[in-house]
Amino acid sequence: MEAGCGRGEGRRLAGSTPAAESRRGRGATANPTGRFEAADREAFADGWEIEEDLPPLRTEVTLERARKLITRNDSPDIGFDRSINPYRGCEHGCVYCFARPNHAYVGLSPGLDFETRLFAKPDAAALLDRELSARGYTPRTIALGTATDPYQPIERRHRLTRQVLEVLARFRHPVGLVTKSDLVLRDLDVLVPMARDGLVKVALSVTTLDPDLARRMEPRAPRPEKRLAAIRALAEAGVPVMVLVAPLIPGLNDHEIEAVLSRAREAGASEAGGVLLRLPHELADLMRDWFAEHYPDRAGRTFSLLAQARGGKVYDATYGRRFTGTGPYADLLDQRMRVAMTRLGYPAERVRLRTDLFAAPVRVGGQYTLF
Repeated sequence: MEAGCGRGEGRRLAGSTPAAESRRGRGATANPTGRFEAADREAFADGWEIEEDLPPLRTEVTLERARKLITRNDSPDIGFDRSINPYRGCEHGCVYCFARPNHAYVGLSPGLDFETRLFAKPDAAALLDRELSARGYTPRTIALGTATDPYQPIERRHRLTRQVLEVLARFRHPVGLVTKSDLVLRDLDVLVPMARDGLVKVALSVTTLDPDLARRMEPRAPRPEKRLAAIRALAEAGVPVMVLVAPLIPGLNDHEIEAVLSRAREAGASEAGGVLLRLPHELADLMRDWFAEHYPDRAGRTFSLLAQARGGKVYDATYGRRFTGTGPYADLLDQRMRVAMTRLGYPAERVRLRTDLFAAPVRVGGQYTLF
């Protein structure tokens, strides 16, 4: 039975948590009410429960008519000032995803709703074409996939990322892709010519080499070996690849830094980076619930080390500290990254993408010309 009244609807309500069997293949273990809702919902046992077999949670996709595609930011600790996300929400279901709280802006839960109630922007390519064609537009690298993975499973059907890349290629616009899916290899025919012109690089996230841990943390993302194979295929095709050892979760995957960097370097990664676990808004409680179900014996150590790196708090959003943390533990992670990268021969310089090739295609009678 549920108490309170919220704005949830359909087969599940924000604030309610489906049984474990119906959550099979999902990352979050709860579906808390978003922070902007007027009332909270909480499931509790009153002795009147009726056992029933519930069907697995299905993925629902809503088409979203966006007014613009490029999102701007002026954050001083981010290496890009514009980004694109063709989708809202992510079916990969990574429990630690810092973007989960964004689902509260549309009245949905950052928990299970984030990975099962998704939004796709069918006009993405047309919107991007219009924005890049605007008079006075100045090109700088666009980050593709900063909040949700552009190659999550629904991309196979909707192909919005593919369409966005085709527009960027036509305008000869630089782009940095971030993903944890080998589906990126589908678009090598677009990426390879762009790479030859210095217009693209890809960052592959390899959170762990442990397939069991990966299945629990990232249930619908490709397994670690497939991501390493994707790094190899991209590198062999001439596409610059960065490996992201992210997020680094204290007491859970932080011992794997050197191993992940080594395997990625063997596969052809030429850059590497790491980010300490970030727990904004509802994400802290979601992670606590997840630990309680999967690794109850590790939760204390994880949150203790995290607090040591966050000034005694679960999360510190201060620019310059939110990605790395501070203090002895954070310094140790940074030192291990730097030492391992030097030992493994990662180049000191990162690939810089070109902006000087940008050119809006000439239109004749409302159509693009080929020459």
